[in-house]
Amino acid sequence: MAPAVAGGGRRGNNEGGGGACVCGFPVCACAGAAAVASAASSADMDIVAASATAGQIGAVNDDSWVAVDLSDSDDVHGAAGGVQDALDDRPVFRTEKIKGVLLHPYRVLIFVRLIAFTLFVIWRIEHKNPDAMWLWVTSIAGEFWFGFSWLLDQLPKLNPINRVPDLAVLRRRFDHPDGTSSLPGLDVFVTTADPIKEPILSTANSILSILAADYPVERNTCYLSDDSGMLLTYEAMAEAAKFATLWVPFCRKHAIEPRGPESYFELKSHPYMGRAQEEFVNDRRRVRKEYDDFKARINALEHDIKQRSDSYNAAAGLKDGEPLATWTSDGSQWDGTWIEPSENHRKGDHAGIVLVLLDHPSHTRQLGPPASAENPLDFSGVDVRLPMLVYVSREKRPGHNHQKKAGAMNALTRASAVLSNSPFILNLDCDHYINNSQALRAGICFMLGRDSDTVAFVQFPQRFEGVDPTDLYANHNRIFFDGTLRALDGLQGPIYVGTGCLFRRITLYGFEPPRINVGGPCFPSLGGMFAKSRYQKPGLEMTKPGAKPVAPPAATVAKGKHGFLPLPKKAYGKSDAFADTIPRASHPSPFAAEAAVARDEAAIAEAVAVTAAAYEKKTGWGSDLGWVYGTVTEDVVTGYRMHIKGWRSRYCSIYPHAFIGTAPINLTERLFQVLRWSTGSLEIFFSRNNPLFGSTFLHPLQRVAYINITTYPFTALFLIFYTTVPALSFVTGHFIVQRPTTMFYVYLAIVLGTLLILAVLEVKWAGVTVFEWFRNGQFWMTASCSAYLAAVLQVVTKVVFRRDISFKLTSKLPAGDEKKDPYADLYVVRWTWLMITPIIIILVNIIGSAVAFAKVLDGEWTHWLKVAGGVFFNFWVLFHLYPFAKGILGKHGKTPVVVLVWWAFTFVITAVLYINIPHIHGPGRHGAASSLHGHHAAAHKKMQLDRVFYGWP
Repeated sequence: MAPAVAGGGRRGNNEGGGGACVCGFPVCACAGAAAVASAASSADMDIVAASATAGQIGAVNDDSWVAVDLSDSDDVHGAAGGVQDALDDRPVFRTEKIKGVLLHPYRVLIFVRLIAFTLFVIWRIEHKNPDAMWLWVTSIAGEFWFGFSWLLDQLPKLNPINRVPDLAVLRRRFDHPDGTSSLPGLDVFVTTADPIKEPILSTANSILSILAADYPVERNTCYLSDDSGMLLTYEAMAEAAKFATLWVPFCRKHAIEPRGPESYFELKSHPYMGRAQEEFVNDRRRVRKEYDDFKARINALEHDIKQRSDSYNAAAGLKDGEPLATWTSDGSQWDGTWIEPSENHRKGDHAGIVLVLLDHPSHTRQLGPPASAENPLDFSGVDVRLPMLVYVSREKRPGHNHQKKAGAMNALTRASAVLSNSPFILNLDCDHYINNSQALRAGICFMLGRDSDTVAFVQFPQRFEGVDPTDLYANHNRIFFDGTLRALDGLQGPIYVGTGCLFRRITLYGFEPPRINVGGPCFPSLGGMFAKSRYQKPGLEMTKPGAKPVAPPAATVAKGKHGFLPLPKKAYGKSDAFADTIPRASHPSPFAAEAAVARDEAAIAEAVAVTAAAYEKKTGWGSDLGWVYGTVTEDVVTGYRMHIKGWRSRYCSIYPHAFIGTAPINLTERLFQVLRWSTGSLEIFFSRNNPLFGSTFLHPLQRVAYINITTYPFTALFLIFYTTVPALSFVTGHFIVQRPTTMFYVYLAIVLGTLLILAVLEVKWAGVTVFEWFRNGQFWMTASCSAYLAAVLQVVTKVVFRRDISFKLTSKLPAGDEKKDPYADLYVVRWTWLMITPIIIILVNIIGSAVAFAKVLDGEWTHWLKVAGGVFFNFWVLFHLYPFAKGILGKHGKTPVVVLVWWAFTFVITAVLYINIPHIHGPGRHGAASSLHGHHAAAHKKMQLDRVFYGWP
């Protein structure tokens, strides 16, 4: 039984005769069973719906998951008399949990490993090493940290939850026979900062995929934030807007997937999903030709703009020293950054710009023209309206901290509120395009229904294309997305991790949830511990499927101690027009009355004003409002600030994948990307947003997850010790463990065995492969030895010396020849200081193993079997650093044997030098004393092996 919902009234019976629901929401998660179903087309969902039965809809695809029954009565589905009745009664999304046969052993093994680890540490504390106390103390500290960090990572995974959107129900509830829809408005934010490092063609494809998404046209508005202020970006978007008049109707007519043209035309096969197959081939050929012309124009823009500007400047007869302006195609000077920088027209110093590229469409369908000589494509049965498209470049001035991406997102939030003020916001990076046209609908499913008014954001997993087949640097990171984030959905919700996140607008304005229930469906008792009623949830105006929305009464709008604002009005800035939009966006119902989209000159001028460089001075933006400042990972801390207020979040993973982006497959760019993330995590830990001190509205295990994500870079300090000191012990003769006993081996076996079994179970329910799990471990070691260590040093420097940390933008522009090899960038070597530590670790482990081998051959150590374990651990370290070794070898790394040859060469040379240079090992190595020492050292090494092999918990 689900916990009672405050302020919820019963709604009337559905048309199909379904039972009433106490939550008061017509679209709810109160009843029904969950099934694994993709967000697919309406036709696909109708097929699934046709097999609806009481308690389950369609077939369960994954044997690891079982439905969660959240119904308040046993007969909610009992009255369903057919497919339509089942649709009336079904929730808009379904919830699943792991089957007990997997979940119960998983939980038990976590505690078994915890007990074994505790006993292991106790044994280590009781068995000191008097010959090397510093080594013993340091190793104990490292063991404690590894166990603690493992526990931080494992505890939030105690209750994984899977939620699946049901698009058939969504369509029946909100889409009407006349082609209109009652779905709430949605503003999509796309951010870019450099059209060179972030290829402008990728940005254009992202915009085109958004415009072509399957969402009500009049309720979908796209905003592009250009922090460079360059004319190149604007004119590329203008070209995209022109091409969209052909591309979007083509996608609608033929049900094209994916709807990013570049990715679509790169497909080797084109399975047809539309209803005009006889026209498809000709239409596709025509659109492909137009797209090739579009790409040619995009690629020529930089040259055309420069040539045009030179022509205008020459005609103006400028004198020496006068600034050379950049000119637009209509013969006016560009207000943003010029090609030749000058005052008020350079990077970090230019005016604000807000330009509407595509106006807001009408609210009625507009069919296209039939085929003709001028228009060979027949769009007579296709709605040719396009969503609104707005270009925004916020003002930048010297002396102002523009707060990087977080500042750009806050400026977009204010500008979009003045122009469209949709209740929901989706943010995407410029290299991410919509791969599944149903993605927006799938995300909205989790914002509607029972308790959905307490959901602050919906996080989609990040998927990437262009990654090499072996995923050498773990770009996909599916262990985190499909394991950790899905598990957090069973608590208070996944962490906000950047692109692909759907927000409820009022959460960015400082509003608190209408009630607190951090327990969720699987920990309902926790909801009572932290329950706090904030305001009554109004009854929704849509009581039956297909009903028209009705304007909510003013009394139902959320009201706080500052009127309709949760904070003093001055905290929002000096714009009255912006402040007036907040009450309309703050209505807790997602079906607020339709507001006219402002697009006149006054509204545009106001949008420019709220993006001014000085607008946020003495306001709450960046602290209490919007995206939070003070860290390079503004995403994590922004989501954290929402969670500590009691808001929840949800995880939405669909197939085909919702969004697909471009990942840096070059080793250097990948390391700098991880450096930025890990530095931002530590910045949060050393700030007032430290999760240790968060409010009591934060779920206890959610707090553990935030502690883990803000402390994981500290692992570098201990991992570097464990990847170097054991190898050096072969040379020094001092080992971590002096005399291992039988219990030592027992504890170690349990610790390692339970780790492997837990990994197998996690791989099973997360839906990832063992190879992905191991590749993730390989890059974890590479990152820990390089980026994590650098992050710790940088943040310590910032805290001690009060110095800001600056980062360069991750380049997505390939440096290799992609025409000959799509993964050419993988083998381009760009040396950086981050590579020094992993190289040293590789050399130390090779040399240590070689010395041990030489000592056995030379008779210094007679019991070579006791050395084999330590050498095996050294090669275990080298195997984890193998992808890094391939990366630094560049083109030679294409042949994996080369890496092994270099390692073997270094090993042999070191061993030969040790044997043939007498002063290294001293005289009399064949004597009794030396033999005794060799026996003693070998025994020590065996102890060290067994201990150190545990080093990666």
